[in-house]
Amino acid sequence: MAIIAPFKGLTYNFKKTQAFSNLVAPPYDVISKEEQETYYRADPHNVIRLILGKQKTGDSDWDNRYVRAADLLKRWESEGILTCAGQPCIYVTSMKYNPGNGDTQRTRWGIITLVKIEDQDSKVILPHEKTFSAHRDDRLKLMRACDTQLSQIFSLYEDPDNTILNACKTATSAHPQIAFDLEDGTRYQMWILQNPAVFKQISSFLLKRPIFIADGHHRYETSRNFRDIMRARYGRRPANKSYEYVMMYLSNMNDKGLTILPSHRLIKKVPNFQLEPFLEKVGINYNIEHFPFSGTNILKESSFLKKKLEEAGHLNTVIGFYLHKSDMFHLFTLKPGAREQMGDDLHPSLKNLDVLALSRFILQRALGFSKEDLDNDDIFHYQSSINTAVSQVESGDCQIAFLLNPTRMNQVKEIATNSLTMPRKSTYFYPKVLTGLVFNKIDPYEIIQIP
Repeated sequence: MAIIAPFKGLTYNFKKTQAFSNLVAPPYDVISKEEQETYYRADPHNVIRLILGKQKTGDSDWDNRYVRAADLLKRWESEGILTCAGQPCIYVTSMKYNPGNGDTQRTRWGIITLVKIEDQDSKVILPHEKTFSAHRDDRLKLMRACDTQLSQIFSLYEDPDNTILNACKTATSAHPQIAFDLEDGTRYQMWILQNPAVFKQISSFLLKRPIFIADGHHRYETSRNFRDIMRARYGRRPANKSYEYVMMYLSNMNDKGLTILPSHRLIKKVPNFQLEPFLEKVGINYNIEHFPFSGTNILKESSFLKKKLEEAGHLNTVIGFYLHKSDMFHLFTLKPGAREQMGDDLHPSLKNLDVLALSRFILQRALGFSKEDLDNDDIFHYQSSINTAVSQVESGDCQIAFLLNPTRMNQVKEIATNSLTMPRKSTYFYPKVLTGLVFNKIDPYEIIQIP
């Protein structure tokens, strides 16, 4: 059973803040070095300085980006840049955005609240992707330095009747505490809700339901590791100490405003790659179609490729392939019965994933990559936009693009429910949850009040 609770969030001071769009940023792990510089220039109090501070020559154990983030956090609090809520709250958010696939604008709703951290085998909070120790170690250093959860874990719950959101909307005012637009046209709003009756209703509803992690697997495992460190120092009792909880952004997986984008695979360079022998190997498990590709109008031709992928992928695994300096686009459609050749070590749910069919049959068998290679960021790059992916290959920045349809929501649920994990970057929930809307300070002596 999922246990949730309101909390005294730390937010930017609304009375001192006007241009809120200059203070927020996406999660740290999707920010490039160029984007890091952009956020640094946006405002001296942009959250980038906390979640992804710059490294400096001569950094040491006592002077590094984690220590500097903690010092900044304390300074912003003392200067009144950040202020703490006087009583426990939940934070209701909406974002109106363009999903980027030709559809009209969508609105995704979510609530930011605390959720009790569960042990790995509890089957209450369910992940779906594997994590890596280097990323966990990085986030743990930041959390230990700041004693603060700076970003929410993006998670999902099932609510076909929209019970939670309807209760929240009834209790909120017409005017949000925060409203701002980003450069891409996304409209953000946030209401701060202080209503014990609604807290109790939400708590009772989620008590009987699992929570599925959509994005932020590393940060969730980091919070659990931090909890274990604090337990060793301050004890496990009472059970509702602040470090037993993690801040989450919860969204209804039945919400039509939820979008999953594909995660196309790009390869910088495959040594000694030869097209014909490669296609011959792929043809063992896939039917192959060829389409002319001139590269004269990337946007138009990418839209054509996307349409072909969607049409062919409605009932089967389909993968697009584009090679630098090629005048053809190739469409690989999995042959009947080929899934049985993926390996006895895979659960049937995993065999239905396009990304696993790509990994087993093409990346490993046809190209010879090892399982360790598949997790190497120096070899593989990821892109959610098919137009950008094709452009990067056309320009020569990458040699090969493998183009995928997005993983479906029912597949995410099935994988998580069966306690399985997908390969990394199997899903791209869009838009990412912004960092900077609210933080959660962890006081080892604070007791969280359960509704």
